[in-house]
Amino acid sequence: MKRYSAFAVAREALRYHMGWERAWTSPAPKRHYDVIIVGAGGHGLATAYYLGKNYGITNVAILEKGWLGGGNTGRNTTIIRSNYLQDPSAAIYEKARSLYEDMSQDLNYNVMFSPRGVIMLAQTEHEVRGYKRTAHANALQGVPTEWIDPKRVKELVPIINLEGPRYPVLGGLWQERGGTARHDAVAWGYARACSAMGMDIIQQCEVTGVRSENGRVVGVNTTKGSIDCDKLGMVVAGNCSHLSDMAGFRLPVESVALQALVSEPIKPCMDVVVMANTVHGYMSQSDKGEMVIGGGTDAFNNYTQRGSFHHIEETVRALNETFPMVSRLKMLRQWGGIVDVTGDRSPLISKTPVNNIFVNAGWGTGGFKAIPGSGWAMAELMATGHSPLAEEFSMNRFKEGKFIDESVAAGVAH
Repeated sequence: MKRYSAFAVAREALRYHMGWERAWTSPAPKRHYDVIIVGAGGHGLATAYYLGKNYGITNVAILEKGWLGGGNTGRNTTIIRSNYLQDPSAAIYEKARSLYEDMSQDLNYNVMFSPRGVIMLAQTEHEVRGYKRTAHANALQGVPTEWIDPKRVKELVPIINLEGPRYPVLGGLWQERGGTARHDAVAWGYARACSAMGMDIIQQCEVTGVRSENGRVVGVNTTKGSIDCDKLGMVVAGNCSHLSDMAGFRLPVESVALQALVSEPIKPCMDVVVMANTVHGYMSQSDKGEMVIGGGTDAFNNYTQRGSFHHIEETVRALNETFPMVSRLKMLRQWGGIVDVTGDRSPLISKTPVNNIFVNAGWGTGGFKAIPGSGWAMAELMATGHSPLAEEFSMNRFKEGKFIDESVAAGVAH
């Protein structure tokens, strides 16, 4: 793999850009792999990458029924933060955030990480108490966050209206090193690095069955034939229930559509990310000038990736109050993503009832920010059988009552 650099750009300019290699190969599947990862989104690609980088496991196939990064990785609002309340959550999200800091250098691919800062607005007295508690918990966890007053919020976000008639801004939880990254670039960077290590990324290859013998996985059936494997990782977000059914077990997960939209592009007006859980809206400005707006989840289980009219009305109505300028913008496009939600709003990174099948699911609305930390923990679990980062996220916690309740820190109602 040729390294990307300013010198490479200059060299290819002289060649009329005829010398660039494909970022990753598209081979036919082999008969057998040491590890198969189902799902070529951010989490699946990160798992494969850290299997190779940290443990030298490179006889790996990443299977994708559609196209690489075409699921939730390409449909999220790109927010990165780690200001979670519970210790296990803060640990894995802070690991992810720290890996984002130098991901571009690590992958030799510009993921456009922008640590612009994230504010979670408190618009009720209950939220004030909750976010102050989270700030104290983050201090004990070593996660740099702070409680800020309305004056400081206004300094950071001049376009905000602090005196909303329904939900005035009473302060916020501020994480200075939170921010955003380019979602497509994260997937492409991991894919390029995996391909360079000799892994096979096989697109348009849907898994139609999971084969096991004597309680142990032996392979999968796909639309491109049967493929054997020693270990199988299920990393398919909202479709995880379908895949687990093929393997003969159920997951404590429900799938719903999460809504998002973007406005027409405008001049720079907001250089931080603002989340408002009370009114089910969060907003940032992209490099192109679009206001990227996220809403809540649908109130019913579904697998649609289309937008919902009532969410447009609900989210934009609430944001109009907090950001009056939004009322003068035109909406450019809207979409939905299938998110997988557990009962305690925390993920699953776990072994399963079938030996050597591992599952990474249940990230709900927090999947993008966790990609590198999730992949790091999943790779460690698959390679060694144990991961300190993943230990508390086992499926068994629902049987044992060891919930990791993040319904508030998730930052959006779902």
